[in-house]
Amino acid sequence: MAVTDLFAGEIATELLKHLYAICKKCALSRTSALQLIEDISAVDPIIREIKATGVELPQERQRQLDEFSRTLSAGVELADKVLKCGRWNMYKNLQFARKMEKLEKRVSRFVQGIMPAHVMADVHHVRVDTEQRFDRLDNSFKRIEQQLGAMKIGVDEGGGGGGWLGEAVKRVEEEQRWCEDSFVNLGAGFELGKRKVKDMLMKDEENSGVFELCGIGGSGKTTLAREICKDDEIQSFFKGRVHFLTVSQSPNVENLRLQVWSMISGCTLQSSANMFPGWNPQFDWNRMPAQPRLLILDDVWKLADLKPLIDLKVPGCKILVVSRFKFPLSVIDSAHELELLREDEAMSLFCHFAFGRNCIPLGFDEKLVKEVIDECEGLPLALKVVGSSLKGQPEMFWKSAQNRLSRSLPVGESHEVQLLERMKWSIDYLPEKVRECFLDLGAFPEDKKIPLDVLINMWVELHDIPEEEAFHIVVELSNKNLLNLTKDARVGDLYSSYYDISVSQHDVLRDLAIHMSGLEDINQRRRLLMPKRERELPKEWERKADQPFNARVISVHTDEMKEMDWFQMDCPKAEVLILNFSSSEYFLPPFICSMPKLRALILINYSTSNAVLYNLSVFNDLTYLRSLWFEKISVPHLSNSTRPLIYLRKISLILCSINNSLDQSVVDLPRLFPRLSELTMDHCINFNELPTGICKMRSLKTLSVTNCDSLHELTGELGELSFLQILRIYACPNVKSLPPSIGDLVSLKYLDISQCVSLKTLPETIDGCRRLEKIDMRECPVIKSLPASVKYLESLRRVICDEEVSFHWKEVEEAVSGLCVQVAEECFTLDWLSE
Repeated sequence: MAVTDLFAGEIATELLKHLYAICKKCALSRTSALQLIEDISAVDPIIREIKATGVELPQERQRQLDEFSRTLSAGVELADKVLKCGRWNMYKNLQFARKMEKLEKRVSRFVQGIMPAHVMADVHHVRVDTEQRFDRLDNSFKRIEQQLGAMKIGVDEGGGGGGWLGEAVKRVEEEQRWCEDSFVNLGAGFELGKRKVKDMLMKDEENSGVFELCGIGGSGKTTLAREICKDDEIQSFFKGRVHFLTVSQSPNVENLRLQVWSMISGCTLQSSANMFPGWNPQFDWNRMPAQPRLLILDDVWKLADLKPLIDLKVPGCKILVVSRFKFPLSVIDSAHELELLREDEAMSLFCHFAFGRNCIPLGFDEKLVKEVIDECEGLPLALKVVGSSLKGQPEMFWKSAQNRLSRSLPVGESHEVQLLERMKWSIDYLPEKVRECFLDLGAFPEDKKIPLDVLINMWVELHDIPEEEAFHIVVELSNKNLLNLTKDARVGDLYSSYYDISVSQHDVLRDLAIHMSGLEDINQRRRLLMPKRERELPKEWERKADQPFNARVISVHTDEMKEMDWFQMDCPKAEVLILNFSSSEYFLPPFICSMPKLRALILINYSTSNAVLYNLSVFNDLTYLRSLWFEKISVPHLSNSTRPLIYLRKISLILCSINNSLDQSVVDLPRLFPRLSELTMDHCINFNELPTGICKMRSLKTLSVTNCDSLHELTGELGELSFLQILRIYACPNVKSLPPSIGDLVSLKYLDISQCVSLKTLPETIDGCRRLEKIDMRECPVIKSLPASVKYLESLRRVICDEEVSFHWKEVEEAVSGLCVQVAEECFTLDWLSE
């Protein structure tokens, strides 16, 4: 391979740009960045000179240059991650700083060692060969030109084929466009719409303004907005200052104002509107230099929510509002309405999801396919969902589908209601249990990621299915494009956990679930749902409260609720109660006492601070409760007089404040939760040591304490958990050691200590875990060696670790039959912060 193929100077130029930015932003990586700038600046002219010559190099020298080119490419990716990493994230910044040091050493070694040797070799060759080759120089260049022309490397400007490399690039890009959910080959109309929106935004560089992209639900507004967000021309025009924020139907405007200010200013604020200079009449934004900046506000429903977000008059800042509705010209400077797909575009999109290709297969009833496509009326989401539902089905099934689609048109209804009726067909044909699980998705707020663990717990209790079947239903719904499953390296693994994985759903599909759940009389519905956040419970509920509600799933979405805000409801069949709210205080609903069959209680707080709960006496009536999920809650002090929850199997505490609420001196956990088998504490705060009371719950089989910065020490009594099979202590950066008592965990099968950056070693007593099958210790940089006792782990079959320690595990492979050592890439994510 020629040096012109791989070793291009543009890589070094791009890396230099990133490095200059890092010097300004990232203190931990600044020293390495400065040294890299010096080294790469020295070698960059030589790179360009080599590139300009087009000369083939000897194989060994070409290999060295190719390797250095790959190092620079990896450096560009690393520098990009450094720039995107928040300043407050000390763990990741420290990790990146170490990687920058490694990159610096590699580049320096090449510049100071290998590159001078190359130069000396070149000088020697020139001196020896100049006289012999001079008279043949012209002919040599001509032959080289002819050979390169014959190879057709690159993309042909004349459009006559482009060569094998150009064609390969096109094929890869085409596959990526189809595989990803971004701008999926929606045709020339979408391209034209994208061009119009770009022209609207790039019309004047200095002036600010508010612009709108509108269209009906499911028409691809968000897809187009996200494509614009990452467009190269847009990124260049706004100098990379492009921000994307989802507003939703029932937003917390105060929190959104905080996020907008943080995006614009680069500063992080915690609360209080009076801290915003931009909304302070005394603050003069004109004193700040005008910088081109784009803020995209997606899924805006109400003018009352929009106005507080666009009042910030920052010089050079343009705002693109994405909405189903047209806002008045008094607020919007210019707007573009997204059109539905043309016939050929609709055909291409539908056929991709129905047949895996862009056209109707030979022999298939073309007229029937076109009739089905016509019923979708050019709406991308409908084409995607209906096409996925028909994939692999016989023509008789297609005919039945076409008949049902044609009958689903309600006279006089809006286009969006018609869309719901059409897509309802796709849900009706699902297997009954899968259909019921889809309808359960309407119980969660719009535009919020649904923790997969919540969903699976809910389905396990509600539909009496094992976790494995619940996960299979998630995958099936994802394959049918009825929800989006977060891609994660651990998903579906034998010992994978679900609480750090999420699913999301298009607003229209959520509307469909709510629409289908609300077709019966309110007292007879299986699901009692609030479509959006309200200040109080629906009036319709109150009017019907004189009769029992037969719902098995009840979902409430409010702000702060006090005792007087509730009214009594009789819910004898309720099995799942989901309380979505946004406040720092919350009075638990008294009607919990009328739910004798309640099996899953889910509390999710969307405010910026942990909520304090009141009316804890309701826990005395949760006799059959099996699953409890607290998110963003100050864990309450349950008194020892509280009735034991004898059926409770699983507790999940996410983003909770622990304090001393789980201390043995405060509460007798074994008495209160005598059969608890799984406890999760993720991103929890305000506890330094693992509460000893947890180690008294001998029934525990799974203990997960993850992403807990405040945790410094694991109690020595951990070994008392003799039935524990899964122990996760990952991403706890201040844990320095595991207690020796871990060797007493005779039932332990899986140990996860990944991303424990201060952990020094595995305990010598680990050989006591004779049933241990898997260890995940990726990104544990301080661990440099292993205790000799690991060779006695006879059941160990898989170890995931960093490259530095993998060599030690390779030696253990000889002693432990069947052991597989895997060097893993990073899987760290901060996606949860987007909430």
